[in-house]
Amino acid sequence: MMKKWMRWLPVVAAAMTAAAPAWAWPDRPITLVVPYTPGTGIDIVARQLSARLPKTLGQPVVVDNVAGASGNIGSERVARAAPDGYTLLVQVNTLVMNKSLYKSLPYDPVNDFAPVALTSWGTLLLVTNPQVQKAHTVAEFVAQAKARPGQLTYGTPGVGTPHHLSMALLTQTSGIDLLHVPYKGTAGAVTDLLGGRLDAMFLPVHVALPHIKAGKLQALAAGSDKRMPQLPQTPTLAEAGIRMGNVDMWYGVLAPKGTPQPVIERLNREIADVLRQPEVATIFEAQGMVPAQATPAEFGKLIAKDAARWADVVRTGNITAE
Repeated sequence: MMKKWMRWLPVVAAAMTAAAPAWAWPDRPITLVVPYTPGTGIDIVARQLSARLPKTLGQPVVVDNVAGASGNIGSERVARAAPDGYTLLVQVNTLVMNKSLYKSLPYDPVNDFAPVALTSWGTLLLVTNPQVQKAHTVAEFVAQAKARPGQLTYGTPGVGTPHHLSMALLTQTSGIDLLHVPYKGTAGAVTDLLGGRLDAMFLPVHVALPHIKAGKLQALAAGSDKRMPQLPQTPTLAEAGIRMGNVDMWYGVLAPKGTPQPVIERLNREIADVLRQPEVATIFEAQGMVPAQATPAEFGKLIAKDAARWADVVRTGNITAE
């Protein structure tokens, strides 16, 4: 009997060793890497998670802002981290856009990560300065652009940002030619839009809304499938006659490829519990975001679909960030 047990001992030990990380996890602090500066929408997502996850995980959850290179510096750090569930990435769909924009990245923005959880959706608004841009509808703006090809301008926080690729998709779909003016961040672009030096741009709801309420900007269309509750009179792009699909931004949590599935599944459940809290929904809404949930597999399919979609936009528009 003893000999028979001894023969099985290595198999049992190996199984216990393989499962140990999932059983023991977490036994030390977890880091959420945000590849952008503090105060951004994705940073707010991370800080809501870091404030609430410790209660159920039993370990501190800290936010580490590693900004630079359109999110590539922080994203690469997580891609190269140990796949043990202690270093996670909180990102927006800029991640999949970068896959097509940068041809010499030292990591794969899609294949080097394991999807953990979708957290929210954010909407972009197509806005203009009503003091200088007299178009009050998307149709009027498109007509002006066609009458003056290459003369109307739009600003973005930089090449390859969701704001940029959303406008690139609009120009491709409607057959217009606009002059792209990229900035190093949103603030400079908004300043010039308010100052009348730009004709239009896509802006997140929480950035545009105060200026819209003050009468300094006008919203021509919402980039989502449904009208925004904050702006019920503003049509969607589809309602405005632009059949390009929505340009909503997804936000989510990813882990290094190879992270144990039990760890990913637990994180997904715990994050879903956080997103169901009413106060989280209120905080997200103030930033123009709506909480969302998906299984890791569903989130993975969304990422793959989005990567293919924006790759087509980049290729058609001959856009590069390098």
